[in-house]
Amino acid sequence: MTSVDFLAQEKIWFDKPRYDEAERRFYEGVNGSSQPTQGDGGNTILQDIARARENIQKSLAGSSSSAADQGEIVSRIQSLELENGSLHKVVDDLRAALSKLECRVAVLEKSPAAVTPAPTPSVPYTNGTAAVQQKTSAPVKEAEAEEEEEDDDDLDLFGSDDDDEEAEKLKEQRLKEYAEKKAKKPGLIAKSSILLDVKPWDDETDMAKLEECVRSVQADGLLWGSSKLVPVGYGIKKLQIACVVEDDKVGTDLLEEEITKFEDFIQSVDVAAFNKI
Repeated sequence: MTSVDFLAQEKIWFDKPRYDEAERRFYEGVNGSSQPTQGDGGNTILQDIARARENIQKSLAGSSSSAADQGEIVSRIQSLELENGSLHKVVDDLRAALSKLECRVAVLEKSPAAVTPAPTPSVPYTNGTAAVQQKTSAPVKEAEAEEEEEDDDDLDLFGSDDDDEEAEKLKEQRLKEYAEKKAKKPGLIAKSSILLDVKPWDDETDMAKLEECVRSVQADGLLWGSSKLVPVGYGIKKLQIACVVEDDKVGTDLLEEEITKFEDFIQSVDVAAFNKI
């Protein structure tokens, strides 16, 4: 057997791609990859198909969202058109009202004589109305003068007799009557409101008897008012009593002097408040 015949019978080198493929598959099986080489190409095609589907879905979603946006824009345009129409109507109404007002103003400006009343004459000269007005106004003035001089009681201080002596006597008599009348009128009486603090000796003092003693003090121009018991301390209470006095007749010194006469019940008297009425 020659070398040529040996090589013709030997097939290992001619089948090298098969052995390489078997070796690659062996190592891929060892490394955990069991997919053949043709599987990678199939995966690539599947990925391309998935990307194409995703792009188609995105485009469809974008078209639907754009359609929704277009519908919203259309609705907004319609609402704006309605508002515009209502505004046009309001403007037209205002223009009509303004035109009516201008017409009325023009009519009033054209006829001022019909609006302003004719001036009445201040003093009429017919039918004796001026004299009647003077006669009616005179009693009113006289009545006002009589009210202002009510205190004088229509006393004429100056007589109009021809005899001077009689006039002087009449004048003196009327002055005397006027002075007597003024003297009889009551003048303004000044009064004061006084609040007194009456203190007892101790807590055993009979406060009811104390108040009775205080109210027993009577004088012309003195009027006793309300009273109350105010705690001082240690069980002791003071009597707080109000009174109204006429300043010309009763004073605080007189009240203190009269109240402190009751030595068995009253220790002291103080003026808590003094107000003019």
